[in-house]
Amino acid sequence: MKTHSFHSAPADAEKRRAVQPVICYPTESLKAPDLDRMSEVRGGATKVAECLVDPRDAGCIDVPAGAFFRIVSVEGPQVGDLNIWNTKDLNERFYSGKTRALHGTHLSTGDRMWSSFPFLRPMATIVDDTLDWYDFDAYGGSVHDVIGTRCDPYTGRLLGGGDYHYCCHSNLTRALAQHAGMDLPIAEGLVHDVLNVFMCTGFTRDTGQYFMKASPVRPADYLEFFAEIDLTVGLSACPGGDCSASHSSDVAKCYPLLIEVWDPGEEARAAHVLPAVSPYDRSHGA
Repeated sequence: MKTHSFHSAPADAEKRRAVQPVICYPTESLKAPDLDRMSEVRGGATKVAECLVDPRDAGCIDVPAGAFFRIVSVEGPQVGDLNIWNTKDLNERFYSGKTRALHGTHLSTGDRMWSSFPFLRPMATIVDDTLDWYDFDAYGGSVHDVIGTRCDPYTGRLLGGGDYHYCCHSNLTRALAQHAGMDLPIAEGLVHDVLNVFMCTGFTRDTGQYFMKASPVRPADYLEFFAEIDLTVGLSACPGGDCSASHSSDVAKCYPLLIEVWDPGEEARAAHVLPAVSPYDRSHGA
């Protein structure tokens, strides 16, 4: 963060600052998701499974391509850290950085969660968001960010000197290991940067630091997704609760989160066309 200036400004400093920005990755060429069709299919769906994620813990559930999953606030203000993987190949996982580059710092209805290289295809599309009214507040904060990485024991040790095992990174590691029947070190290598569901975040205007504030989420609020491919969904109920003060704590008031799976039926799922992986030939100029 640039808190000190050691060099005087040049004569043309204001002219340099006044250069107009351009969007790094314009998305006009991307095919927009057919939200009307998804809404129509969703109308015929029934709930077929659910996973209740306990506070300071995580859970995983599988969602078939063409179905929907919903993350629900059930008792009190609580944020969640979301990972998604291709069930058939866990090496294909959510790529938060590229998703942020394409859709911005915070996601809502119509935005997609893109997968890692070399796949780079939509894994899930957000189809409904009861917090879309929040927009950006006076501090520049909004909800459902792809800025933060996830609270983890390594940063906790770096900044605080102690070990905390119920942060989102560790929670997701345990949950994936149990769900997929793998050893913890293998699972940890597959855990990745998250979508911070319900979390309210932004950047300070003076130092550019990542900030959080009390989430506006309330019981019955939800964020719902359409599964573009077969997904394994992992969700941690963050030990920071609503993240009004801390995001790795046994003191914060925490609540469970619910993942629901809604299935529109075999015929509707079969009609869904899976997005193709990137056609890039991976020659890298060699």
